Amino acid sequence: MKTNNLGENALTIKRLATLAAGSVLLGTTALSAATLEEIQDSGTIRIAVANEIPYGFVDPMGNAQGAGPDVAKHIMEELGVENIEWVTTDFSSLIPGLQADRFDMVAAEMAVLPQRCESVLFSEPNTSYGEGLLVAAGNPKDIHAFSDFAENDDLTVAIMAGADQLEMLQELGVPEDRMVTLAANSDAISNVSTGRADAYAATSLTVASLADKSDQVEGAAEFTDPVIGGEPVRSWGAFTFAEGSESLRDAVNEELTAFKETEEWAEILTSYGFSDADVQGSGTRATEDLCAAEAM
Repeated sequence: MKTNNLGENALTIKRLATLAAGSVLLGTTALSAATLEEIQDSGTIRIAVANEIPYGFVDPMGNAQGAGPDVAKHIMEELGVENIEWVTTDFSSLIPGLQADRFDMVAAEMAVLPQRCESVLFSEPNTSYGEGLLVAAGNPKDIHAFSDFAENDDLTVAIMAGADQLEMLQELGVPEDRMVTLAANSDAISNVSTGRADAYAATSLTVASLADKSDQVEGAAEFTDPVIGGEPVRSWGAFTFAEGSESLRDAVNEELTAFKETEEWAEILTSYGFSDADVQGSGTRATEDLCAAEAM
């Protein structure tokens, strides 16, 4: 798509000026977040994904797909932003990347959590989803719940760096020496199939996607949702922005709210495996409430 080079140059100059000012005043490199007006003037936005199916990923042909990117494409079209530069990075690098101005927005369906709200801005929820466990084929250790790792000293569980399953497991009393941290979801199959970890804790959609890739692993049957604070755990995924990007966040919220009233939005989610309950659940919580909730 055509890019407005004049606007892009102006945006670059503005960011360089901010960098210089920050370096003089603070002795550090500090870049300011782009505003909606700057992005619209340049015609380009940088959006990051964590290559996590079905939330946000780039296929072998270089096309961004997933619940986050597909909805983001519609929103950017409505906002008049013609070009999207897709950035792939590890999940644990998404928030630092926003803070370092390596991209303007994240479309990874990152769960809205109080501790994250202290560092970044979230849109209203785009998705909702539950939890799951990836286990070795046949589930030889008979694992069915996150709490199993607190109750059995012989079990180890893998989690992705930066993912909120860490807080869930900690709340349930699982000691850190029984957790294996992975850099990416793609490492889960080998770790579980070789026995380095007895299971991989992730969202139900991630577990189902990984199980489809290998007959050496499967999703734990009869899985019991973790109960934290007396409530079964459900996550709400949203678009994420750096502090200072309120105008961009607000514009995305306006378009997202309208899009969620259409069948097209629901069809995007269900095409990636989200259930009707997930689709309906997306609208049951507001980001303000999720950010204000008591942290696990």
